[in-house]
Amino acid sequence: MFERTAGYYLPMLLGAEVAYARSIAQLASDLQVIRPTVLVSVPRIYERVYGRIQDGLAKKSPLARRVFNLAVRVGWRRFEHAEGRTNWHPELMLWPLLNRLVAGNVAEKLGGRLELAISGGAALSPDIARVFIGLGVAIYQGYGLTETSPVVCCNRPGDNLPSSIGKPLPGIEVKIGDEDELLTRSRCVMRGYWQDEEATRAMIDAEGWVHTGDKARVDAHGFYTIVGRIKDIIVLNNGEKIPPTDMESAILHDPLFEQVMVVGEGKPYLAALTVLNEEHWQAFAASIHVDSKHPLILRDPRVIKLITQRVAAHLRHFPGYAQIRRLHLDLMPWTVEDGLLTPTLKVKRNQVLERYRAAVDAMYADFAR
Repeated sequence: MFERTAGYYLPMLLGAEVAYARSIAQLASDLQVIRPTVLVSVPRIYERVYGRIQDGLAKKSPLARRVFNLAVRVGWRRFEHAEGRTNWHPELMLWPLLNRLVAGNVAEKLGGRLELAISGGAALSPDIARVFIGLGVAIYQGYGLTETSPVVCCNRPGDNLPSSIGKPLPGIEVKIGDEDELLTRSRCVMRGYWQDEEATRAMIDAEGWVHTGDKARVDAHGFYTIVGRIKDIIVLNNGEKIPPTDMESAILHDPLFEQVMVVGEGKPYLAALTVLNEEHWQAFAASIHVDSKHPLILRDPRVIKLITQRVAAHLRHFPGYAQIRRLHLDLMPWTVEDGLLTPTLKVKRNQVLERYRAAVDAMYADFAR
């Protein structure tokens, strides 16, 4: 419904031309050909673009990387000043130069005409949003459900807090319910699931509130932020509760990882199922002098140990109990076609867990004994 509403109903109402990317792999060339003014996508696409930017930076000189980071910092300060959240700072005088040296180059890779980018369907990492916005790409995150037609909240120009899903649309009621669940009520809510009264009653209560299943919080300015799925919260056997999505996002900042799912429900520690990026895996394997093509190399204890240490570096700011003790490494991506991803590229946790049940059991085998 996100795609239908933002992808073609709204553009048609506005008289806009709609173009569809051929594939994720061909997105970069499609952006150069189409040169869009608006980009509507799920977070995974922005993550891929961010990954490409980081790959390019890794090949540049230390000076170039410092200039890039300065551009992001000054650009972010410029954005925060425009939003009225910070005062003017002398660094802002550097923006015309940094825009010419850095930000403009990134804008050209996105087609050179992009006026705004919309992200929905899953949570967008605040760190990734910060880089895009710092480089002058106006990115707005929203939130909704197919059952609510779909948009409930969104950020707007001049009222944009990228770490949040924004504020409710006019006419949409939103509140925080039990277990910090986000509830919404409006004329946009569906009448019910087709010929399934039981499922409808479980979703929509007697007062018309939709129970989204998402945990949220709201700040003093009315911005809502999703903090996890109620059903996805992992409870370790010592009672510690961990929302895995923040950890997964932190790990996915590393281009070595294509996909990640943290597991550990009822277990003594956390583990993770991971899919490695083929190109970065080959480079990593070469750096540690192992054969990336060997059929058993992803089960080599030394390889697993080194990659686990790499994961730990990305999770150093998380609590001690929120650390990954075991990894399962794979090179076969999870896809929509094999039933492991939703159409918006979110991981179907239960299906992945079932598919990799033996691998998960193996990561806890030592504890079981």
